[in-house]
Amino acid sequence: MNDRNVQPTLTVAIAAVERDTGLSKDTLRVWERRYGFPQPERDANGERVYPLEQLDKLRLLKRLLDQGFRPGRIIGLPVAELQRLSEGVTAAPQAAATFAAADGLDRYLQCLTEHRLDDLRRQLSQALLRLGLGRFVTELVAPLTGVVGEAWSRGRLQVYEEHLYTEAVQAILRGATATIPASGGSPRVLLTTFPQEPHGLGVLMAEAMFALDGASCVPLGVQTPLWEIAAAARTQRVDIVALSFTPVVNPNQVVEGLAELRAQLSPAVEIWVGGSAPVLRRRPPRDVQVLESLAGITEAVGGWRQRRAAGAVSAVA
Repeated sequence: MNDRNVQPTLTVAIAAVERDTGLSKDTLRVWERRYGFPQPERDANGERVYPLEQLDKLRLLKRLLDQGFRPGRIIGLPVAELQRLSEGVTAAPQAAATFAAADGLDRYLQCLTEHRLDDLRRQLSQALLRLGLGRFVTELVAPLTGVVGEAWSRGRLQVYEEHLYTEAVQAILRGATATIPASGGSPRVLLTTFPQEPHGLGVLMAEAMFALDGASCVPLGVQTPLWEIAAAARTQRVDIVALSFTPVVNPNQVVEGLAELRAQLSPAVEIWVGGSAPVLRRRPPRDVQVLESLAGITEAVGGWRQRRAAGAVSAVA
């Protein structure tokens, strides 16, 4: 056999696996020793690298761990069995309701899978004009992003396709949010993600909703170190720090990071969190307001203004 005809195995560095799956490097190494999976190769520098098929299995494992499965029960299962379990999780009542609403989103997903990006952008832009920014975010982009994320986690979308979708939606949202007149009103909201969270679409959607409600937004982008979030909150004199979490972030990092951030912020600064990370519902952090949906931002902002007004009256009295 001619060695030149042998295709090299595609591999991913351990740092990229950590970012992609939300499984820490320490977890990957412990699993390797304890369960014999994953089974990394070594690059020219002796660093661990992982074949793509192992990355796909790790994604499924992370999804099931987030739903309460124990690693010892599922790591040794074949991918087909993990996929079956994953399908069963999706069939739960709450998830079933989410995907029942996905039928009308098929045409957007089809544009993405067929790589018709111009059509995707055009259809999204038309929907924005038809629905208005608020309904565009809550009724289209939020559920569509969930469908895209689900398709990616099941291996039906490639990582680059998910990134293409994200870039298309972000461009449209940024353009639409920029047209909202700056109100200079309260609350003043800082928006970002933790260092372990690379996905910024959630905070961008939240920014649009806050801006529509007359709040002043201070966007920091994604993956901001905790001490930088605290420093920005002080210098920008914000009232609220708003954070978004996806299941990529390790649940312990979410809980411990929020506790650390709470300790660094002034007691007067509130922390609001949202997103699809299951830990936000399973283990609601203390002294942190969990937003169940983007649509709930309007009510939450109204509640904040009422509390602030009541505090001002008490101070006068």
